[in-house]
Amino acid sequence: MKAARSILTLTALGFGLACGHRDAKEAPVAPSGEIWLTPTQNQQTRIAVETVSEHAVGGTVQTVGKLTFDDRKVSHVFSPLNGRVTRLLVDPGQRVKAGQTLALIDSPDLGSALSDARKADAALVAADREFSRQKELFEAHAGARRDLDAAEANYRVAVAERDRAQQRASSLYAPNAQGVSQGFQLKSPINGEVITRTLNPGTEVQGQYGGGTAVELFTIGELDQLWLLADLYEVDLFRVAVGSPLEITVTGYPGNPIRAKVEWVSGTLDPATRTAKLRCTIPNPRRLLKPEMFAQVAIKVEPAQALAVPRSAVTRIGNQTFAYVDLGVAADGTRRFSCRPVQVDEQISGDLLPVKAGLKAGEAVVTQGSMVISGQN
Repeated sequence: MKAARSILTLTALGFGLACGHRDAKEAPVAPSGEIWLTPTQNQQTRIAVETVSEHAVGGTVQTVGKLTFDDRKVSHVFSPLNGRVTRLLVDPGQRVKAGQTLALIDSPDLGSALSDARKADAALVAADREFSRQKELFEAHAGARRDLDAAEANYRVAVAERDRAQQRASSLYAPNAQGVSQGFQLKSPINGEVITRTLNPGTEVQGQYGGGTAVELFTIGELDQLWLLADLYEVDLFRVAVGSPLEITVTGYPGNPIRAKVEWVSGTLDPATRTAKLRCTIPNPRRLLKPEMFAQVAIKVEPAQALAVPRSAVTRIGNQTFAYVDLGVAADGTRRFSCRPVQVDEQISGDLLPVKAGLKAGEAVVTQGSMVISGQN
């Protein structure tokens, strides 16, 4: 009791918001922890109270997230080779098909790869001829077995080298190139829209095979369907499941909530934020929503029955939480209130807060006029 009285006294001195006593000249002194209002003060003050009782609470989990591309409908295009951009063939906003050329890049690396492929073809032809010749000589008993074995080994090496060189050329979209060329065609891997383009004619690009840090040159994707990725706190994990309905609101389009359902909840927590990611698909037929937009997310969950009070009934001062309990009207018309330390679950979203300690069912708490009551020192 002494500790509670000290907290109340210090709060009243520092902020003028805790419990106190009225002037002894106007009325009898209120007991410690209570505030009394005279009949006149009671009539002049608009005070609303509500009975503490059980309610369905926690029917919504509030969190935040952001919109992003659907991973299945986006491709980030890099150049595999070093080179210089000689021509751009598409513009942002343009639709492209898989395999369509986006830009031309002059790349000595491509010339080297094609040259290797042609050299490998020539080496295979020579190895094949030598193998055939040694086989004929051996069958005519005019050649040694070791010469035949060596020719066969060289032939197999030439086949492997030819296959390697052709595979590398094929990976550079030049499987049937005639001659040796340095003109590399950067192609789109998917159907979609050119979302971004980060290069211009004459730009020197770093290739993914060049050993340096390659820069994304194009983003190809679809905007008619996006993903929402949101953070789910550890305390809410057991309440949210795949299929839980939700509403999202973005700042750019307030008052237009978008409804969806949870499609996936991560099986692990981020060690830094202690949150798990959830994902849902957001239709975007008018393409008003953009990737990287932030969103407020309200997830519908099963509410729980608990003793609860309105959020407006709780006053927080520093790290202390209080509620004013209406004790009724005395015989002389004085209205009495008790300043009660309480514990509530403030992590629950909504207008009602579950009561952990400090209040009992049937007690009346002040939901309007708390500031007036606290000012009666």
